[in-house]
Amino acid sequence: MDTLTQEAERRLPTPVLTYFQQGAGAGLSAAEAEASWDAPRLLPHVLRDVSAVSTRTSVLGTEVDTPVLVAPTTLQRQAHEEGEVAMLRGAAAAGSLVCVSSNAGVPFRSLTDFGPWWVQAYVLRDRKLTVEMLDRARTAGARAVVLTADTPVVGEKYGTGPSVWETVPPEHLLTNIDWQGVAEARLEKAADLTPAAIDWLRTATGLPVVVKGVLRADDARECVAAGASAVWVSNHGGRQLDGALATARALPPIAEALAGTGAELYVDGGIRNGRHALIALALGATAVFVGRPALWALTIDGSAGVERLLTALTAELTHAMTLAGTPDIPSLTHDLVAD
Repeated sequence: MDTLTQEAERRLPTPVLTYFQQGAGAGLSAAEAEASWDAPRLLPHVLRDVSAVSTRTSVLGTEVDTPVLVAPTTLQRQAHEEGEVAMLRGAAAAGSLVCVSSNAGVPFRSLTDFGPWWVQAYVLRDRKLTVEMLDRARTAGARAVVLTADTPVVGEKYGTGPSVWETVPPEHLLTNIDWQGVAEARLEKAADLTPAAIDWLRTATGLPVVVKGVLRADDARECVAAGASAVWVSNHGGRQLDGALATARALPPIAEALAGTGAELYVDGGIRNGRHALIALALGATAVFVGRPALWALTIDGSAGVERLLTALTAELTHAMTLAGTPDIPSLTHDLVAD
């Protein structure tokens, strides 16, 4: 993974690289994410039949060959000219799924011929613009709406040099929102969201709703009670509230809180290898998402790079599952992780 990152760093313009890498504030949460997955220790089974190990699973009814999925990220056309099209094509070739950002730089209609995808949603102050954007996504084949709930305002980033927003062409952003001529205030993120937004989105789109950005067990229960089909444990890659808890630590109590509800549970944030994925799945996640690694892979070799990344992470997961004595995803249980 270090080699992948270093190669991407050599290729990306400095403002774009800074934007992809930086966390909020002093970068505390961003810096500790990977190490938080390195810390847990495993208690593998022995004398289990692992002659055939399968990573196949399903997320919200969609069958996938791997539980390693792609998180929403913006400015993908700065990483590769095909942007989200290449990301989706590569993920589909690996048997994975992509959550596409509402800030996508390509029209949703260009994604219809590839693999399964969900649409991430920032609810704007202008709810009408949000619904119109989601209608486009649903028509183009999006299978779920992922409500990003941790961004009433954008976390403050510190840095020097030119801002990425001074260098990015306007056609690389908000391609699916009719923002031309719209007052800037109407495009700002809504700060008045409540759990009622979950049912509003579900009714408006007819799609299952995932709530992303949850770090508390009580919030997770409230989201499911309000109609969420899944909860996504995330601190936004350390890009929102600096000092927010690492997702590896937030995941177990949320999994315990949602046990028996039927809701699915996802996690992102610092997952960089198959062992990290195994730990997350054992701690209760239905699937894991990777963000920055997918951007590095896209930068280096477009769809082929994304396919190689996800295939390699899945191979690492398969290897770890074999050594842990766990032949399939359901056999990854909490007792594999030492307290």
